Amino acid sequence: MSANRTASGRLPKLIGLATVLAAAAAAYVLFGGGAIDPESQRATGNTASIEKGRQVYAENCASCHGVNLEGQPNWRTRNANGRLPAPPHDASGHTWHHDDQTLFELTKYGLSALVGRPIETDMPAYDGKLTDDEIWAALAFIRSRWPKKIQERQAALTPN
Repeated sequence: MSANRTASGRLPKLIGLATVLAAAAAAYVLFGGGAIDPESQRATGNTASIEKGRQVYAENCASCHGVNLEGQPNWRTRNANGRLPAPPHDASGHTWHHDDQTLFELTKYGLSALVGRPIETDMPAYDGKLTDDEIWAALAFIRSRWPKKIQERQAALTPN
């Protein structure tokens, strides 16, 4: 067998192996191995973190998700550009249907990174724009605005 044939036969295998390794590394970071420990990193919901979160939300989130967390009109119907409007973060939305780590990773890395494929969305990733503490504080502020029953249901989604 010629050296040329052997090399060309290995190239697709090497590309496949590199793809698998890259996907495994991404899954490791996004789904556990490299995840931020919510117990040590997340804002606790105390008054200081909620106030900090109120400021972070006002500066980075309210323009799309609403000053009162109400989201954009018709948030379940795609716009002309094919993207969904910003959903509400109040009790009428679905934010509280997700555990803390998922909400953190969605905010930090974006929807495409979270689901592992490109998604057309107007929601930016805040990695490098907000610190982890700022993201956790914004999430603590959002949680603080939910009725107690919804806070309890969402908290039950987050592993201890």
